[in-house]
Amino acid sequence: MVKEDKSTWKSNYFLKIIRLLDEYPRCFMVGADNVGSKQMQNIRMALRGTGEVLMGKNTMMRKAIRGHLDSNPALEKLLPHIKGNVGLVFTKADLTDVRKIILDNKVAAPAKAGALATDEVIIPAQNTGLGPEKTSFFQALAIQTKISRGTIEIMNDVKLLQPGDKVGASEATLLNMLNISPFTYGLQLQMVYDAGTVFEPSILDITDADLRSRFMSGVVNVACVSLAIGYPTVASIPHTIINGFKNLLAIAAVTDVEFKEAETIKEYLKDPSKFAAVAAVAAPAAAAAEEKKEEKKEESEEEEDDDMGFGLFD
Repeated sequence: MVKEDKSTWKSNYFLKIIRLLDEYPRCFMVGADNVGSKQMQNIRMALRGTGEVLMGKNTMMRKAIRGHLDSNPALEKLLPHIKGNVGLVFTKADLTDVRKIILDNKVAAPAKAGALATDEVIIPAQNTGLGPEKTSFFQALAIQTKISRGTIEIMNDVKLLQPGDKVGASEATLLNMLNISPFTYGLQLQMVYDAGTVFEPSILDITDADLRSRFMSGVVNVACVSLAIGYPTVASIPHTIINGFKNLLAIAAVTDVEFKEAETIKEYLKDPSKFAAVAAVAAPAAAAAEEKKEEKKEESEEEEDDDMGFGLFD
């Protein structure tokens, strides 16, 4: 296979990124720090049929995007975010599904001196299996140990690193001795581009239920303000009509005014014993429901009492 020259490679790269920008309406901007070639290959395979990964020099990506602004001016919003070791994951599929594929393709990695901790690292209390000659090493890190059956045992859980801490040589050596790979590395989602809009990946966590809840909260606020100032709106008119109907029922109840909807309330006012009849019918149903709740509560309490963690021969 003949290796293409640099100018041809650049030309093909520009053609590829322009094709991807035209073909795909959305993409993820991802950080690729600490991602090896084998892991990147696995990510590409996982995204096959769903999306395409494009890596390259930032200068080349910026140049290609700037040259394509005449066709799609909205791409200019990507330029401020192309910095560092970044790439683009183009897709036509649902963004949430693609995000899950990217996040699932992470690999555990040993701690290296000089790296920044991405997560909290806690060494659990355990028998390390190391000989007593390593005791001084643990003492240097202020880790309480004891000798148990000829090996070093860590007595308590130890918080070794916090997120953002720089891994020192001693911490890296200790974690490697204990065969602990505390970090996971993969493509890091930085920004999302969708049809001319750039936003944080956390926006994808918003569900339809969240949107409906926020919308209904807004409708309630509009209805309250409209009722308070007497200004009719679509949100407040149903409440205004209901309140007006209640006023009509109240007037009909104390006057001789008659209309169909007021007949029932007038009957109850003429013969209060009907209230008692309705209450007598409703009471057994309410009592039955209350009994069922009590039975369920007692059953759950009995189950908790039975499972107290004691066996027959304890």
